[in-house]
Amino acid sequence: MTTTALIDTHTHLDTFVQQGTLAETLERARVAGVGEMIAIGTASDDWSVYRDIARDRPGCVHYTVGLHPCSVGENWTDEVAQIEAFWNGDPRLVGLGECGLDRFHLPKDDAFAAERIFSWQRAAFAAQLDIVKRLGCPLVVHSRGAFAESVAMIDESGVDWAKVVYHCFTEGPAEMSELLKRGGRGSFTGVLTYKNADGVREAARVQGLDRLMLETDAPYLTPMPHRGKPNEPALLKHTADYAAQLFGVSSAELAAVTTKTAKAFFGI
Repeated sequence: MTTTALIDTHTHLDTFVQQGTLAETLERARVAGVGEMIAIGTASDDWSVYRDIARDRPGCVHYTVGLHPCSVGENWTDEVAQIEAFWNGDPRLVGLGECGLDRFHLPKDDAFAAERIFSWQRAAFAAQLDIVKRLGCPLVVHSRGAFAESVAMIDESGVDWAKVVYHCFTEGPAEMSELLKRGGRGSFTGVLTYKNADGVREAARVQGLDRLMLETDAPYLTPMPHRGKPNEPALLKHTADYAAQLFGVSSAELAAVTTKTAKAFFGI
């Protein structure tokens, strides 16, 4: 019986492009049982890069287009205005994001600047929510230090919560319950394997195996036992094996369930 290949639902391949190591990175992923991945857009300078990679690697790389809150500046309207042009029937474009709100990275020593930047984040997120509502596409949300605020904005937008995933879910079971009652979901990184992440593991249990999606967020959040080293899609296998133990299933079943879920969510 052939084991289903895993899908890394959130990775930043531009790092490997810049290092000149993309080909070997993708080959290591294949050997490790990661058959497909989604390259997540964060700003206009990586959207076309991912479109080209996806075109050159059909069946392996898919991509999204979105403006990350930490990429939001005073000219955010110019960036967001370019997003819809990518929706031209390209089947490799599978969602909008990552976008959302991030209070963690705001200036710590200038409250005025912090609030000005956060107001831009809110406006950029609202504009992207409008696009998602028009397109009916999946939405990849980045939320750090702003969970309740981001949920409220999605509620107000009228976006279909069944199309919403909070990537790198690091909140607890109460926050997961808020997503579930709306029809949304979270996806999980190598944080799931960290010793101090009991709340994250409980959130995964609350969501359940049938809605689980896995990601690396490479090159960040490397799973155990490689924590402290740069992450890459091949290392998703460690998070997947840990999740299989967490849910009491075989690695083969974990791969089959999460791959089926990811393909259904992103329309792959």
